[in-house]
Amino acid sequence: MKLKIALAQMAPKLENKEKNLQKMDNIIAEATSKEAQLVIFPELILTGYSLRDKYYSLAESIPGSSVKKIEKSANKNNTYVIFGMVEEAGEGILYNTSVMVGPQGYIGKYRKKYLPTHLVFEEKRYFRTGYETQVLETEIGKIGLMTCYDIFFPEVARLLTVMGAQLIVCISASPGTRRAYFETFISSRAMENTVFLAYVNLVGIEGGLVFWGGSRIVGPDGTIITKAKYDEEDLVTGTIDYSDLRASRIAAPVLRDLRPELYEELYQLSKK
Repeated sequence: MKLKIALAQMAPKLENKEKNLQKMDNIIAEATSKEAQLVIFPELILTGYSLRDKYYSLAESIPGSSVKKIEKSANKNNTYVIFGMVEEAGEGILYNTSVMVGPQGYIGKYRKKYLPTHLVFEEKRYFRTGYETQVLETEIGKIGLMTCYDIFFPEVARLLTVMGAQLIVCISASPGTRRAYFETFISSRAMENTVFLAYVNLVGIEGGLVFWGGSRIVGPDGTIITKAKYDEEDLVTGTIDYSDLRASRIAAPVLRDLRPELYEELYQLSKK
């Protein structure tokens, strides 16, 4: 099965969900005019990233009014959409969440596991850590979700792959100071798991952070299938073929050669 994916590398308007939703609707229409079956937006695209205490007033339940608007757009354009938002799961309880909807409505969500809280990053001040690992079974394949800093931890992508993911989608709000890390890890996570990986990053300037873009789709052998521009908004498409997974996993049988007992050893050592 082949899947055409659109990477919607966008600069959101800070705090303005209505403007961002309208822009997303326009981009979804443009992407589907190019025959994209899946449109992916960056992390926290509904509100922007650098909001601090304003996260609380902008958070929504899932599904809520914003998700319903994206559902309507997905239905109208007969496509699937993945995007990031601030989820309120209870009074003052926030998650940094990825959401997937399709032509028939809401499919599922993923709450970011690793929350950077060092240097300029403050996510643990505002968000609760997610725990559930999510692979969504859809008509366009088995899709694993992860978010930004999660990619620094290879066990996340490995777990998604072992759970059956054919495509891992990593949405991101990475500033330029982290570009070298991400460009390395995106390819590494795809190759070490022989899986397709789609990465979509913010662009623009927010509160002194300059987001670098560079969104891309990487194949299971590390080939870059398509890549967006650096430092500016862009919409690019690329097609993946799930049948390529078999050939890659024969050529590089890393999943066959896994040593699960090492994870137990890692677990015990990491507790010290």
